[in-house]
Amino acid sequence: MDEKALLEKARLLFEQEPKLIRLPAEGRVVFVGDTHGDLDASEEVIRRYLRRGDRIVFLGDYVDRGDYSRENVLFLLQQKIDHPEQIFLLAGNHEGHLIKPLSPTDFWDSLSWEEGEAYGHLFSKLPLAAISQNGLLALHGGLPDLGSLEEIDEVQWGDSDWDRIVWGDFVRHQRDEVSDWAGRPQLSEQYFRRIMDRFERKVLIRSHQPLAPLLMYEKRCITIMTSYAYVPVRRIVVADLEKTIQNAEDLEIAYV
Repeated sequence: MDEKALLEKARLLFEQEPKLIRLPAEGRVVFVGDTHGDLDASEEVIRRYLRRGDRIVFLGDYVDRGDYSRENVLFLLQQKIDHPEQIFLLAGNHEGHLIKPLSPTDFWDSLSWEEGEAYGHLFSKLPLAAISQNGLLALHGGLPDLGSLEEIDEVQWGDSDWDRIVWGDFVRHQRDEVSDWAGRPQLSEQYFRRIMDRFERKVLIRSHQPLAPLLMYEKRCITIMTSYAYVPVRRIVVADLEKTIQNAEDLEIAYV
């Protein structure tokens, strides 16, 4: 399948998915942080976990920074097409380059105008979050200030809730619940607890913020990166969907 046909087939597939992915109540799920052009990381996760029947949720940021952005995103799209019920690709901020500037943009700069439009349109269809029945919530960046999780399905590409989901940072010491730093929403512990309680979630699994601690807020907020473009150790999270989960101690933090 050529690149243009693959992008079109993937776009049609994403248009059929909700923005809020609901994981099943049985089996295991693997959460993968930013892969940022690290094709080896994506291939290793697929090789290790797909054949076991695990679901795999990639948390966004497939392009830029690494040496193989195009190869990485095309590989993941093909995996999604081949295994639509096992592979889930969430949106990251680097997939939203056409509506909010970011840096670096080496992947986007390598594309023709027509290619950029095709990738941008495809990425606008990506889901934004995934949840499990045992209290997990996974997304790229921060929590949106919505009345319920179901409202994620109504979030529009580029609106303020999308901005918090794909651009939001969590910080330890901040008086205000929400502030802004260089166009990145800064979200406090108080905000985290308020929204997680509203959503009735125990643990948030995210990526996006390479300098954030692995564990925050009494081990209820987990930040993972899965690309050598960012970190020397690539982390993932493995969860048993049938297990009661209260914090990170009930999950497996593994390496690829």
